Amino acid sequence: MDGVPEPHTGWTFLTNHARVLAAIADNPNVRIRNIAAHCRLTERAVQKIISDLEQDGYLSHTREGRTNTYRIEAGKVLRHPAEAGLPVAELLSLLIQAEAGHTSASQQLRTARPRMPVDGG
Repeated sequence: MDGVPEPHTGWTFLTNHARVLAAIADNPNVRIRNIAAHCRLTERAVQKIISDLEQDGYLSHTREGRTNTYRIEAGKVLRHPAEAGLPVAELLSLLIQAEAGHTSASQQLRTARPRMPVDGG
């Protein structure tokens, strides 16, 4: 079926909420369809995540014609107690920087020569 992301099994380092928020931080006028494609989620999943983020005050939007413009509450702190006091802006800045360098880093990994294992084996 076209447009349906491949399923993923196992764990990941980032939550889908973080991925969606980073996509919005990169482009506040991004369409749900584009977020879904970028994050490899369904549009319905992205809508639910955006609803969660708005409900908890991390995100708001204004409607301009047929376009939503999102606004991230950059000073809002992350939810987990281990990150108490860390504003969402700091996480997003790391994710956006990583995304900007993603293509070049991926290309470097693909073309890198094999290296000797650290243990010499």
